Amino acid sequence: MSTLTAPTDRPHSSSSFSGVNPTFLRYELRRRFNRQTTIFTLLLPAVLYLALFRTAPSHGTLPHGNFAAWMMIGLAVYGAAMAATSASATISVEKSVGWMRTIALSPLAPPGYLLVKVVCSVVMAAVPVAIVGVLGWLTGAQADTKVWVTSLLVAWLGAAVFAALGILLGLALKPDVVLHMPGLTMTALAFLGNLFIPLSGTMLEISRYTPMYGVSTLARYALTDGYSFSGEHSSLLGAVVNIVAWFAGFSFAAIRRFTKSTGRQ
Repeated sequence: MSTLTAPTDRPHSSSSFSGVNPTFLRYELRRRFNRQTTIFTLLLPAVLYLALFRTAPSHGTLPHGNFAAWMMIGLAVYGAAMAATSASATISVEKSVGWMRTIALSPLAPPGYLLVKVVCSVVMAAVPVAIVGVLGWLTGAQADTKVWVTSLLVAWLGAAVFAALGILLGLALKPDVVLHMPGLTMTALAFLGNLFIPLSGTMLEISRYTPMYGVSTLARYALTDGYSFSGEHSSLLGAVVNIVAWFAGFSFAAIRRFTKSTGRQ
């Protein structure tokens, strides 16, 4: 007597669950690189750098470069964060048209879906980092070779923190609201994170607990040895902890919000 068994050979790829699905990744990358977003991510950090790189403070020196390099690194972090947040926040549109409920019916688990969003946003963040780096080289930014390599690499990869933030904003807000949030949010965080103006005293202490502080400090560490223009020191470990904590917090909140939006447990 034969027995019936449920089929277990459902088609799937191991990368489709919690990893990066290659097909979905290619689709997302093609969708992200359009004329409007590319122009925006190119122009804003470039214009800000050209406006600010000559405004050196009247006191203080840097161990391994000049103020133009300090400002270049800060604007690279800002441009990468802006590009990543803007790109990932477009998930709000997908939520409004019901695309995420379709994703919930597929084998792609929430971490895998959100990981693709983060990867695509980080790839886009390479554009403003490269542009600001070239402008820095053309306008007299001076630093050791190690500074150029490590600082721009950290500025680029640090965009993952803000990709997670963009996803959270996109899931929490309506499309017509979220379109205006990345610019306002990133600019406010940039001022608080010591990107545009060298902070000291109480403002620097407040800055240590903000999302951009960790990335900007780690990116500039090879240039400054952790010292501000006023002589205050920032811990390398503190910068790393800041990055990990904010990325983990934004990612956890985004996954919870995604699960709630799709009704998928």
